[in-house]
Amino acid sequence: MENHDHHQMMSRHKEESHGQKGQQHGEHTGQANHAGHDKHGSAGHDHHKMMIEDYKRRFYISLVLSVPVLALSPMIQQFFGFNLEFTGSLFVLFGLASVVFFYGGLPFLKGLKEEVMARNPGMMTLIAVAISVAYFYSSAVVFGLEGKMFFWELVTLIDIMLLGHWVEMKSILGASKSLELLVSMMPSTAHKIQGDAVLDIRIEDLQKGDIILVKPGEKVPADGVIVDGESYVNESMLTGESKPVKKTADDKIIGGSINGNGAVKVKVEHTGKDSYLNKVITLVQEAQKAKSKTQNLANRAAKWLTYIALSLGFLTLAVWLLLGFEFVYALERMVTVMVISCPHALGLAVPLVVANSTALSAQNGLLIRNRTAFENSRKISALLFDKTGTLTVGDFGVSRYKSETEGLANEEMLALAAALEQKSEHPIAMGIVNKVKELNLPMATAEDFKAITGKGVEAVVKGKQVAVVSPGYLQEAKITIPENVFGNEAETVVFVLINDQLAGYIALADEIREESYAAVAAFKQEGIKVLMATGDNEKTARAVSDKLGLDGYFAEVLPHQKVEVVKDLQDKGEFVAMTGDGINDAPALAQADVGVAVGSGTDVAAETADIILVNSNPQDIAKLIMFGKATYRKMIQNLIWATAYNAFAIPLAAGVLYSYGIVMGPAIGAVFMSLSTVIVAINAQLLKRQFAK
Repeated sequence: MENHDHHQMMSRHKEESHGQKGQQHGEHTGQANHAGHDKHGSAGHDHHKMMIEDYKRRFYISLVLSVPVLALSPMIQQFFGFNLEFTGSLFVLFGLASVVFFYGGLPFLKGLKEEVMARNPGMMTLIAVAISVAYFYSSAVVFGLEGKMFFWELVTLIDIMLLGHWVEMKSILGASKSLELLVSMMPSTAHKIQGDAVLDIRIEDLQKGDIILVKPGEKVPADGVIVDGESYVNESMLTGESKPVKKTADDKIIGGSINGNGAVKVKVEHTGKDSYLNKVITLVQEAQKAKSKTQNLANRAAKWLTYIALSLGFLTLAVWLLLGFEFVYALERMVTVMVISCPHALGLAVPLVVANSTALSAQNGLLIRNRTAFENSRKISALLFDKTGTLTVGDFGVSRYKSETEGLANEEMLALAAALEQKSEHPIAMGIVNKVKELNLPMATAEDFKAITGKGVEAVVKGKQVAVVSPGYLQEAKITIPENVFGNEAETVVFVLINDQLAGYIALADEIREESYAAVAAFKQEGIKVLMATGDNEKTARAVSDKLGLDGYFAEVLPHQKVEVVKDLQDKGEFVAMTGDGINDAPALAQADVGVAVGSGTDVAAETADIILVNSNPQDIAKLIMFGKATYRKMIQNLIWATAYNAFAIPLAAGVLYSYGIVMGPAIGAVFMSLSTVIVAINAQLLKRQFAK
């Protein structure tokens, strides 16, 4: 009887989890959807957009001023064969270059100060040192020092750096667009039903328990349960499920999804900070901020590159001077080395992929809590599945039921069991309750409810001690199981006890999901072992395992025993992913190398796992592993590209091929560096193609 153990405790745990989460999310998201969105999305995005506009403005002004600087630069005049000298022309050149240096270069000079204060030199330090050396040296030449001026190199370098930063920030904003889409999914008003009237109210004024009307084609304004009507609902933006889902009375509906052709009345369950959408947004933002091991590697590499670049810059200056070259030439080589070395692309290599993959995952029903676990999904060698609701539909229907007590009618025995199960959301419990409703049988109230850990539930109904338990419980209690109880192997059988005496049994059938066959085939193709751990009996477990062609199964396993199953697999050298409901299976999910919580709808954000699947579809796990591999691949590609570029360009800038007439100037170096940044950004965007497949 799969996970039948804590199913009432689950409900309580979920409520507590929601409560705790609510508090946490309350701190982050504000009290209402829009308040939350403004705080989360808008403030951050507005600041980002302002910075983009600032870089854009500085770039265009600097670009315009660069034209006369180039025209007045002696080296440019010499190169193009024209003469534009007049009284005080050098001072005009100095003045224009000064504006570009202090106005266009300000973000880099500020960045230098911040990095030095934090004792963490990085790319801003490199850029600031390069432009400062160029500016102050050229200024000294204007005021009498013998040498060449390279104001033209200074302004072109600043222009290209501003352009690079502008492109980089636009790319990062683009990666957050998916999040903005999520934020914009909530409508601003709701149709609240009050008596016979329908009032249009602001979404933030909705309260739990309100009844709202959702008309055909409208967005659903809050999480809730349908109380009247039926419709097909498009949840694709929330769950990745492309087909509209049929929703009828008692079905949950998620705020932000789009209603189809039918009008429905919905009882509001979660609003504001507790809404599914807000939790998803918070999760996505937290995951985007979270640093994975790969990201830390990139940050360390960028820092070391800064130290190397500064050292190489001064070494280059010293070597060229020792070789007898002019100070101005040696200085130019030093400046070029420092420009080339800017770890722009390296600093961007991983964060862009992180931002893209997290937002894309959320759109496709994968919520990432632990970045490292997500990246590690590429290493999975063994996948341990919970059965009910993952490999199977999880929609148990009562196929047979029989009383084993004289004077107790079959229907009466079934109704007693339903009295215990009516408050539970567990698939088996719901199957029994639905059958009793279908038969229009009266349901009594249960008192003194208790969960029998891993074995079932018990309570007092009509003065009798009633329990609904698994076959394992009967074996432990040494109660004889009647013959021919286990008919169809794919059935799950539970037993009803009255005052510790066997009163009857109920058989329920749960169909294997169609998607499970394709998912298992996909895992096997990737060389991943697929195993199943279930609380169900041996026969049922074997039947499901054989049909799906699994590599093995563990039957009649209690939640706490799943930890041992995971440990045993790890001891055999397997990299284990565990899928479970996130509560009963919490210890096993924690023990596994990658814990995947499966569950649908609004409870999803209350679970505790590395990765959450919004739908309980096993194909989503296949998608997760493939996307985890693609994400890691993109990160490594970007890191290799960024570092290889530096390894190639720095020696050229230092002048190792000088004897062959190949020397890279600062402006050319800046062009290549910006090109490297753009390539890294484009490569990160290509992740979208992985989900388009």
